[in-house]
Amino acid sequence: MSGETFVDTNILIYAYDADAGDKNVKALSAIHDLWDSMKGMVSTQVLQEFYVNATQKIPQPLPHAVVRGIIENYLAWQVQLIYPATILRASEFQERHRLSYWDAMIVAAAYEGNAKTLFTEDLNHGQIIEGIRVINPLRS
Repeated sequence: MSGETFVDTNILIYAYDADAGDKNVKALSAIHDLWDSMKGMVSTQVLQEFYVNATQKIPQPLPHAVVRGIIENYLAWQVQLIYPATILRASEFQERHRLSYWDAMIVAAAYEGNAKTLFTEDLNHGQIIEGIRVINPLRS
């Protein structure tokens, strides 16, 4: 499978947080579209953050085994590994684009995976960073 759209942690979390209201509906729709096209991509960082947030931080945490199963399903997508070189690239992106380090890590992983699009609510909708278009699928 070839991932064209990198999905940030916040979009995954909203897709599985039943208490997120409209954000849940929109995130779930975006994720379903990516499953239909098989063009989704995540990173090891995203999967780790998703695990912690889905089991501990959402209002109704999901059971650990359920979240492990969800993560196992996402292994069918392109999973971009975080390498030492990714950390260095992220620090360059952080400086160049004035991003938070964690946002820069997301961009660096998307860049290394050759993503065309990044689904996130943390960056500016429509912005292009390192050739990747930022889309906020939660916008009205």
